[in-house]
Amino acid sequence: MFYAKSPVGARLAAVAGVLLVGGGLSACGADDGSEDGSAPRVEIIEAVALTDQLAALDLDKPGPSLGDTVVYSGSIQQDGRRIGHGGGSCQTIYIEGDEITMQCVLTAQMERGSLTMQAVWLEGASPLDLAITGGTGAYRSATGTARFWDINTPDERMRAEVVLPEE
Repeated sequence: MFYAKSPVGARLAAVAGVLLVGGGLSACGADDGSEDGSAPRVEIIEAVALTDQLAALDLDKPGPSLGDTVVYSGSIQQDGRRIGHGGGSCQTIYIEGDEITMQCVLTAQMERGSLTMQAVWLEGASPLDLAITGGTGAYRSATGTARFWDINTPDERMRAEVVLPEE
């Protein structure tokens, strides 16, 4: 757990923790049936992560402003066991009144390769869907969606459906 040292840190810390959880990837396989037998393989993914490093940059004027950025990293765990690490950044891209929109990008490094994800998030909205945009190794052609609920609460949950082409 971390403690935000500025208003930007408090605001962005929530999304940092959420997105790092997205990096907590440990898969159990599932198949998506197809009539022609050429269906891609779908992996259902669930895990948690612990943020161990965080930096919040309050750019421009004090308080929420375009360009404010948070950078974070941490370990990825499943059943209390470390299975990888990940990190990323979120940047404020739009503000209208009290509504803040962020662009977030992260990478999770696992034993079988890295997995990349990206989202635009209206702060406080739930669920949050991240597009799986690719990766390396076993995830080099990955697509799909990672969905988060109860963001920045003890009940935070994530479910990812990683689509991998048959090889």
